[in-house]
Amino acid sequence: MPSVLPIALGNPVVAHEPVLADEVLDLLRPQAGQVVVDCTFGAGGHARRIAEELGPQGLFVAIDQDPDVRPYFEAFAASASCETRFERRNFAEALDELVEEGLRADAILMDLGISSMQVDRPERGFSYARQAPLDMRMDPGQPVSAATLVAESTEADLARWFREYGEERYARQIARAIVRRRDVDPITTTADLVEVVRSAIPAAALFAGGHPAKRVFQALRIVVNAELELLPHALESAFDLLAVNGVLAVISFHSLEDRTVKRFMRARSQGCICPPGMPVCGCGRHPEGKLLNGRAVMPSAPELHRNPRSRSARLRAVRKLEAE
Repeated sequence: MPSVLPIALGNPVVAHEPVLADEVLDLLRPQAGQVVVDCTFGAGGHARRIAEELGPQGLFVAIDQDPDVRPYFEAFAASASCETRFERRNFAEALDELVEEGLRADAILMDLGISSMQVDRPERGFSYARQAPLDMRMDPGQPVSAATLVAESTEADLARWFREYGEERYARQIARAIVRRRDVDPITTTADLVEVVRSAIPAAALFAGGHPAKRVFQALRIVVNAELELLPHALESAFDLLAVNGVLAVISFHSLEDRTVKRFMRARSQGCICPPGMPVCGCGRHPEGKLLNGRAVMPSAPELHRNPRSRSARLRAVRKLEAE
């Protein structure tokens, strides 16, 4: 059973096991007096282990756009041995502001995707396994929910999102089924959407590759929260925020995110791009960073056993080099 930390107003804060926690600490190597930025604080699983190393002269900056995170942060801050700070906004905006402020971070962590506290709260509408309003907003103040997208988007847009962001084989059939269903009855709950997806997929495919609605829910969540739109800019801002020798570590949970992270880190770590055989470098390009792991780090067998949700996690990291 997870431990429960009592906080104000009697709301419980449930501790959870962070993904790839040992591997993150090994790459970030936080030290006393450093500044660490956690771009996706969530329930603070990684934060507690990192903050232990920072000491009273260190600073831990937590970023999260979800207002439900505030009690988790307050519980964390109350026991942290370092100075703490909370920024409630999406990480792209928060990182920009930290850069403008002149802050320099020794380590930055991005744990992308949704947290267990969001999935496990039915009213948030992230889970295809629970009956709930079809919402999926990481910031409930955003104007557009998943229900809005399903009700108002064109069939072409729905099909494109399911294909590109969910890698859904039956994207067109599902989009068509949604449009037909909403003309008769509104699709307002997670159960409504699951029912439509099941009706659109061939019977043989219903029992292959996990839950049949998994990819559709992933695609809608990505669109609702503009996840792939924000990520490239957030990576750039995070790298700008790093001090020399600082480390940026990113955990992604699906191939589209991981490809974006991989390309960004490789581009920052690339040196001379002159054609092979040139006697002298003419491009003058020097690497800005150094990859800390050639291949993405994945959960170990024991972690997968303890936490099956970590299955798709991929961790990559880059260290910022001094400009030449």
